[in-house]
Amino acid sequence: MDASLSSPSSQRASPSCSIPTLLDRAAEFLDLFAGELGRPVPSARLEQIRREVESRGAYTHTEEELQIGGKVAWRNSTRCIGRLHWQSLEIRDHRDLHRPDEIFQALVEHLRFATNGGRIRSTLSIFPPPDPITGEAPRIWNGKLVRYAGYVGGPGDPEEVEFTQRCQELGWEPPAGIPGHFDLLPVLIQGAGEEKPRWFELPPDEVLEVEIRHPRFAFLEDMAVRWYAVPVITDMILEIGGIEYPCAPFNGWFMGTEIGARNLSDVDRYDLLPRIARGLGMNPEERKTLWRDRAILELNEAVLHSFRDDGVTVVDHHTASRQWDAFVARESRAGRPVHGDWPWLVPPLSGSTSSVFHSELENRVLSPNFYYRDLPWQEGGMAAAEGKEESDSCPFHIRSRRRSRHKD
Repeated sequence: MDASLSSPSSQRASPSCSIPTLLDRAAEFLDLFAGELGRPVPSARLEQIRREVESRGAYTHTEEELQIGGKVAWRNSTRCIGRLHWQSLEIRDHRDLHRPDEIFQALVEHLRFATNGGRIRSTLSIFPPPDPITGEAPRIWNGKLVRYAGYVGGPGDPEEVEFTQRCQELGWEPPAGIPGHFDLLPVLIQGAGEEKPRWFELPPDEVLEVEIRHPRFAFLEDMAVRWYAVPVITDMILEIGGIEYPCAPFNGWFMGTEIGARNLSDVDRYDLLPRIARGLGMNPEERKTLWRDRAILELNEAVLHSFRDDGVTVVDHHTASRQWDAFVARESRAGRPVHGDWPWLVPPLSGSTSSVFHSELENRVLSPNFYYRDLPWQEGGMAAAEGKEESDSCPFHIRSRRRSRHKD
């Protein structure tokens, strides 16, 4: 944890370095906060923050600051094409929860609230920031709240093999005793200062899943493929005004291509395209037939059909592109430039038919924002050391944000 947020003693030893930088971040955020509400910056609030920082090395956001900060963090997320709806984000303040069991219960409630019977609500839950003395805070080890296990040399999601191994080391086993393709992973929660995380199983009736079927090709339903309805991201750190929230899960809803053109199609994920091609009567060995293009199109149609038929919120990539255009126009009217990470915004299917494809965007990371973190089980190890240089240079990694704070 960065010393400017976690060690008041070190700050007092070098006030000219640490205290002003955190205060600068706080002042920048207060300017933004006031601008969002159309009112002047309250000088008394900045003075209150200054006293807090001097006394304990951190400060506490008000409920209103947290609401504005969380919503603007979504607006600033340059890898998200769905930012048109940033003002509708529901924010749940859980800064009073510390124990893994009570955090897990709040996560279940988050999932239930966000699922909303299929009419998905964008939701952000914020748990305590690091203790200013110890630097410790609760955190979730999962990358996503809902994901399927992956087994070495076996079925499931290859992207989750390493995490599944961590779960098994802690005592978790596949729900049916035999590894399957769509076994719900447990949630690993590590309490502040605790050496190891505890694992909790999501109640199956709280996890809405969609069985993937095609409106014309029955063989796809026979493949018994399914996907979860709500994408809750749990491995990013929310930063607002210099304060970090390492446990801040949030969700929107799926764009169909995330599932049909990536999760179920990528060769290092479920790699379903060869099976679908064979179901369509095509030979995956004959590349000239463009079997991948036909298979990925039919799989994406199946995903959209299935979600919509079940009454679950999903957006197709063409609608998402039009919503992006509306977002850009709205931000322009508000006098705010729009930044974006082009490769992440262009849909992975029919990209050139999207207006984003033809856009020139500056990939500038603003605060508040969400940042990547190191894998919890690799921190301090050889893998973390090998990846440090790469994450240091990544503008979306929290380490890069901390480094920039010291350069201000």
